[in-house]
Amino acid sequence: KMHKYLLYNTVEPEELPTLKELSTIEICKVWSGMSRHIYKQLLKKKAVDIGLGSFAVIPMHANVAEGKVLPVERPMFIMNKTLKMFYNLEGDETKIPEEIPVVQPDFEDIAAHIHFRHEIVEQCVQETLLYFAGALRENKEVEFTFR
Repeated sequence: KMHKYLLYNTVEPEELPTLKELSTIEICKVWSGMSRHIYKQLLKKKAVDIGLGSFAVIPMHANVAEGKVLPVERPMFIMNKTLKMFYNLEGDETKIPEEIPVVQPDFEDIAAHIHFRHEIVEQCVQETLLYFAGALRENKEVEFTFR
């Protein structure tokens, strides 16, 4: 699944037919549904693999005072290692602990909540990620805000 985001060429507009059809509001609605779905999975102690990488809650240690360490859990997006190497990206190597199950997004569930056809939701998400990968390939600044 991740291999489709390893781009050797520029992403052409015809590779993004769903994004062209949808309004900005509709695309935001899809990602808002996706965000809600990911949040629900994180609460169930699961990681969600979206192709470019995974959202997960990672146990960490925070230094609170001299010598005092507090165990905390931090929600993170962990980019796929192959993708990071392919696009020559910097970043620390965070691994998802083995006890955390990694799941795929349930597009039917997301679609049911936002009243869209699940094919539309899945294509919208994949095309957005393809567009995002295209920006990585061309070294463009990208802002991707998630609630």
